[in-house]
Amino acid sequence: MQEFKLPSLGADMDDGTLVAWKVKPGDKVKRGDVLAIVDTSKAAIDIESWQEGIVQELRVQPGDKFPVGTVMALLSSSEEKAATVTRLVPTPYAKPPLALVSVSAPAASTCGRMRISPAARKRAIELGIDPSTVSGSGMGGSITLQDVEATAAISAASSSASAQPVALTTDTQAVRAVSDRGAEMRKTIAAAMSRSKREIPHYYLGESIVLDKAVAWLHDWNATRPVTERVLLTALLLKAVARALRKFPHLNGFFINGNFTAAPAVHIGVAIALRNGGLIAPALLNADTKSISTLMPALNDLVQRARAGSLRSSELNAATITVTSLGEQSIEAVYGVIYPPQVALVGFGGVHDEVVAVDGGIKILPVVHASLAADHRVSDGQLGARFLQHLAALLQQPEALETEEDA
Repeated sequence: MQEFKLPSLGADMDDGTLVAWKVKPGDKVKRGDVLAIVDTSKAAIDIESWQEGIVQELRVQPGDKFPVGTVMALLSSSEEKAATVTRLVPTPYAKPPLALVSVSAPAASTCGRMRISPAARKRAIELGIDPSTVSGSGMGGSITLQDVEATAAISAASSSASAQPVALTTDTQAVRAVSDRGAEMRKTIAAAMSRSKREIPHYYLGESIVLDKAVAWLHDWNATRPVTERVLLTALLLKAVARALRKFPHLNGFFINGNFTAAPAVHIGVAIALRNGGLIAPALLNADTKSISTLMPALNDLVQRARAGSLRSSELNAATITVTSLGEQSIEAVYGVIYPPQVALVGFGGVHDEVVAVDGGIKILPVVHASLAADHRVSDGQLGARFLQHLAALLQQPEALETEEDA
């Protein structure tokens, strides 16, 4: 019998709350299949199976909160006979506070009939909400009163129209729940970053990189493509970082139990600001092998799903390095804190014009400030400096980033 446990999705995760099961006893699953949706302090995450088998038993119920490592379900191997009786074992964990749900998700149903409690249906009518637009978090995906209240709060917050007077008090409470969630996320992030600063001997380096060739290449690239296929500078920067890491494996990996292990692939954690506050850094998988034309849609998809709360567990625990950018805020430079057990973080400020010496003269050219925060237990300033110099050289040959050969 194999145990399906709640995985750690980062150094700042201690527990999670089951939102819904995506399987039932008797279902066959394979590696990569989504078995459950779990709410963490940052987002609702699709938890994938890392093994093949047949679902034998579900040990926790939607609404249960439990620590990392808890056995959520039992899976039998293909040689074992799966159980034919559904059994949900009650747990002593407390129910979570008001949970946010997506207003765009389909409502749960069984045999074509919507599952919704009488109180939730009555409240939906009072608020003028179509129950089919509400995602249920109750048993078996049923819609609860809290689901309706949360949907109303989200709709009110995103609409310019004034809230209905009858819903004012409830909406205010639900919006406060949104704020509380953001505050809880910030506490979680602060705890992880405090640990990072205590345990990791950081060193910091910075380099101003001239982007005239990169900007010109992007302009020519986008000029021949429809709007939906155009590429932002961010994608080019991410590809350059990923490609540079091929030559600097000591910046791409994990420091665990006193030892460093270089990662066999480059999975860049992209720092994404969430709409309700807070930050999350899911991985852009195999970023060094993706072409520019495939990297951009992959990045867009990752950002959209992060903000919609539909990430997969593999995207949260796979990142081998993190890249953060505050370029859209026109900040000149950003120096980040390493996210353990990673050993490096790259930051990009906003692109701005600078006076640059060129061939004995001066020009005004676009420049970006790139920074590196790295772990002194694994690398030193000399290696970090060479990494930034190589990154700058790659961005002087943007056309080469489309090839599979290192420049």
